[in-house]
Amino acid sequence: MRTLVVVESSLNERVRSGDRAAFDEIFNEHARAVYAHAVRTTGDWAVAEDVMSLTFLEAWRLRDKLAEEVRSVRGWLLGIATNVMRNTARAARRHRDAMSRLPPPEPLPDFSDELVGQMADSQRLAAVVRALGRLKRGEREVFTLVVWSGLGYAAAAEALSIPVGTVRSRLSRAREKLRGLVEEELAADVEPRRRSGHIPGSGVATARASHRRGTR
Repeated sequence: MRTLVVVESSLNERVRSGDRAAFDEIFNEHARAVYAHAVRTTGDWAVAEDVMSLTFLEAWRLRDKLAEEVRSVRGWLLGIATNVMRNTARAARRHRDAMSRLPPPEPLPDFSDELVGQMADSQRLAAVVRALGRLKRGEREVFTLVVWSGLGYAAAAEALSIPVGTVRSRLSRAREKLRGLVEEELAADVEPRRRSGHIPGSGVATARASHRRGTR
C-alpha cells in the first residue's frame, strides 16, 4: 500500500509539472469511471462523452491542484465531472427553453426490432435519471459518486468539499427516497402507453404473430 501511495504521488507530481505522458496514464486509468459516472447521472451517452472530454480538459487546466494531499485521483476527477455536469445541466435548461418555443417535430417511426431491448434499457435508465432529478442536488451527487461510481465516503467528501458525516446523511436520505421514486417514474412512463395501446415492442410482437398466422 505504501508503494502504491508513493507511485501515485510521483505520478501526480509529474502531472503538475506538465508531463502529458503522466496525464495520459491518469486518463487511461480513470476515463472509464468518469464516463460511467456521467452516463448514470445524465442518462445520455452522447452528453456523457462530452462530460468526460470536458472533465479531462478541466483536469489538465487545474493540474496544479493535484497536490500530494489529494487522497484519491479518481475522486478528484469525479468531483470535476460533477461540476461539469452542473454547468451542462444549466446549459441544457437554456436549450430546452429555446427549443420549447419552436414548432413540435414530426413524430418518429417505431423502433426497429433489433432496438427494442436497447429501448427498454434506455427507458429504465431515463426513469432512474428522472427519479434522481427529484432528489435535492446534494443527495443526488452523493448517491451517484458513492453508489454508482464506488467512491468511499472520504473520497466523495473530498470530491464535493463537504464533511464525511454530510456524505453519510445525504446518502441515507437519497437511498430512502429512491426506493419509491424509480418505480413511480417507471409506472408513469408505462401507463400512458398502456392506455393508448402502444407498449414498446408490442407492434413488433403483433406483426410477428400476424405473420405466423398468415403463413400457416
